[in-house]
Amino acid sequence: MDSRIQFYLVIFMVTLATILSPTLAKLTPNYYDRVCPKALPIIKSLVKQAIYREPRIGASLLRLHFHDCFVNGCDASVLLDDTPTFLGEKTAFPNNNSIRGFEVVDQIKAAVTKACKRDVVSCADILAIAARDSVTILGGNQYWYQVLLGRRDARNASWAAANANLPPPFFNFSQLITSFQSHGLNLKDLVVLSGAHTIGFAKCSSFRDRIFNDTNIDNNFAANLRNTTCPRIGGDTNLAPFDSTPTKVDTTYYKGLLYKKGLLHSDQELYKGDGSQSDRYVKLYSKNSYAFAKDFGVSMIKMGNLKPLTGRKGEIRCNCRKVNNY
Repeated sequence: MDSRIQFYLVIFMVTLATILSPTLAKLTPNYYDRVCPKALPIIKSLVKQAIYREPRIGASLLRLHFHDCFVNGCDASVLLDDTPTFLGEKTAFPNNNSIRGFEVVDQIKAAVTKACKRDVVSCADILAIAARDSVTILGGNQYWYQVLLGRRDARNASWAAANANLPPPFFNFSQLITSFQSHGLNLKDLVVLSGAHTIGFAKCSSFRDRIFNDTNIDNNFAANLRNTTCPRIGGDTNLAPFDSTPTKVDTTYYKGLLYKKGLLHSDQELYKGDGSQSDRYVKLYSKNSYAFAKDFGVSMIKMGNLKPLTGRKGEIRCNCRKVNNY
């Protein structure tokens, strides 16, 4: 065979193999249409039931997805329990006695496995879908966005990576920007994804320093928290809502920032009143719920695409809390 023909044939085969390689598979919104059409309706139904039982769980499921994706990608590593060979992410400082909702994930996993008659729905995809469904259920259809699917689950987790990659509540603006940029996310992503604090609560230990020491805070807001929820000593686990409507996805979170009522130091860092681009985003979302809903969906999809495991990488766990035994 002519050497040039051999050369082009090799190039063609390599290109074809690259295109068809399952390890390079991409996420797709209709992944389960063929694999298990019942999966998404079941997940939404169970998330709705969980929120009905306890409205706060919606924020917890959304937070699980964030805390998963920011540590080595969206691979459900946050769900793994510790083993003799590694320390998982659950006991890392940003997660310990803080992240919750694991029982709901377990319930969803059992239900979809039973309906699909096999383990085809990954724990990582469950987190992504449950986060979206929580937002939609608590905010309405304008907050619906199409989740990209087809992730697989990690076979390990990293306590150290969780400590290094999850931005703490005391971060200043430049530290927040650096953290998000390290994950390929920009200023707009930072501001709009911080809007996840439209629902949920924070512990006193995470905002005590702000209400006693920050100057960029409404005096009455700080005094009320000091007197009712978070004393200088004790009460570490007492809860306060991020905004005045903690079980409703809306724009109240951003309105609070305009009046220096951000609960966390990192929240208020988004709005300084200096006319910056961050300020402009906060003002936009404070008055335009449709802009927030649209941009939130876009940024959630972008975040959900952080280093997913696809093709032959990782696995589909039978139990979201531990890796499979082969």
